[in-house]
Amino acid sequence: LEYDLAVNLVGQPLVRQQVMKGVKEFLEDRNPVKPLVMSFHGSTGTGKTYVSTMLIRYLFEGGLQSPHVHLFSPIVHFPHAERIEQYKESLKRWIQGNLTNCGRSAFLFDEMDKMHPGLIDVIIPFLGPSWVVYGTNYRKATFIFISNAGGEQINEMTLDLWRARKDREEISLQDLEPAISKAVFENPQSGFWKSGIINEHLIDFVVPFLPLKRHHVKQCVISELVQQGLEVRPGVVQEVADSIPYFPEEKIFSSTGCKTVASRISFFF
Repeated sequence: LEYDLAVNLVGQPLVRQQVMKGVKEFLEDRNPVKPLVMSFHGSTGTGKTYVSTMLIRYLFEGGLQSPHVHLFSPIVHFPHAERIEQYKESLKRWIQGNLTNCGRSAFLFDEMDKMHPGLIDVIIPFLGPSWVVYGTNYRKATFIFISNAGGEQINEMTLDLWRARKDREEISLQDLEPAISKAVFENPQSGFWKSGIINEHLIDFVVPFLPLKRHHVKQCVISELVQQGLEVRPGVVQEVADSIPYFPEEKIFSSTGCKTVASRISFFF
């Protein structure tokens, strides 16, 4: 996993550092006091889904297809605000049942920024340091929250630091944490709004994904060309990278990360 992150994850040193620290400490502990809980934050195309998928692939045979990996999307699984109480009961039963079958189960919550406020709190008993909940030992489970919330603030802070001539690689977690906290945990539109998960400090690792620069996008283009078995031509790499929108006026960071790289390559072949 460490090698894969180093080679294939573009431009995210903080992510590599935080994810490896969290996973290594957790797996080396034979008797963890609580499940591993990580929250990924950043704008579109910066690698949140990519990293969570990669992580699951190394933890479970079959990756996301494993019967012990459970992915939730608010749009698919919890679409109607008026049915929130029903969703709470179903979610609690689902997690409890699957942890009974496999204490090492993993639960991924995608698009947390679209989650109905209050819904996620039903899983609080499974996240804390208790020994047993509902008759189930659940301390070896993994929970990953994925969200675009905080992405705008991370981008702004990265831009401010760039203007202050601070190298992107020098940015620390401490630089970003206050902005993420405000954007994610104090936002009424966020699934974490007034959540006990935050108040009780149940998230072990808040992982920020930084906006990508043009040279990072080029790396994504090369990687995608290789993956598709296509010839890596410098002209094509340059054209694909140039076709992507950048911000601000100086065009420093990609507005869509590497998300549209694969579809744009098809225009050149």
